[in-house]
Amino acid sequence: MAEKNRKLRELATDDLQKQLNEAREELMNLRFQAATGELTDTSRLRLIRRQIARLLTILHERGQMSGTEGEA
Repeated sequence: MAEKNRKLRELATDDLQKQLNEAREELMNLRFQAATGELTDTSRLRLIRRQIARLLTILHERGQMSGTEGEA
């Protein structure tokens, strides 16, 4: 688990945004598959939601850090 976070934290903000958009698209597609009964691997929904949460957390932390750098 920590290895996933470490790799994500090393990425540039633009790359994180790109991964976030891709993960959100995949989640939308999985939800459509689930609604139509085509989804076979339901655990993928949970994994993608957690990936989105990781990405949002890292992006939020970076936003917090960049906002406080000028203060002091």
